[in-house]
Amino acid sequence: MSEGSRQDTEGALEPRRSFLMAIGAIVMGGLATVPALGAAVTALLDPLRRRGSDRQMVQVARLSSLPSDGVPRRFTLEDDRVDGWATYTDVPIGAVYLRRVDDQVTALNVVCPHAGCFVGLAPDRSRFACPCHKSSFALDGSIDDPSSPSPRDMDALEVEVRGDEVWVKFQNFLPGREDKTPV
Repeated sequence: MSEGSRQDTEGALEPRRSFLMAIGAIVMGGLATVPALGAAVTALLDPLRRRGSDRQMVQVARLSSLPSDGVPRRFTLEDDRVDGWATYTDVPIGAVYLRRVDDQVTALNVVCPHAGCFVGLAPDRSRFACPCHKSSFALDGSIDDPSSPSPRDMDALEVEVRGDEVWVKFQNFLPGREDKTPV
């Protein structure tokens, strides 16, 4: 092969080599971004994945701080709260009434099942009274007035006594319904 035809062949291959090198660089660059893209998508969708997790027990009080005569005491609950990508520590999440009769402890959500107002302890401490629509409840949380507009008793919550600590699984329920539907 003559010197001139060899140069023509190499000159014709040069654009092809440049094209293949460019394609190779694009493919390699794309492969290099896959892990970063995967990490970004995971971080973006992580709060949605965690949203459905069940609330855990929250420590409320010491058993020794509750009177054993059945008079309820109100406690504000604090817990860590995750809102999207931010975590807030020790924020109020709700309130409960704890009532101790001998060694039995019960917890009631302070929110009225009728319209969502906060139920208070009556001045004589013999019952709970809702200031919004005059719902009235016995100390065990049951409706004590037949004319009460509340569709159900006060919402009882799960309680665990661990040594001298009282733990409650706190949750809210939809107001205005006969069934206890968690929010």
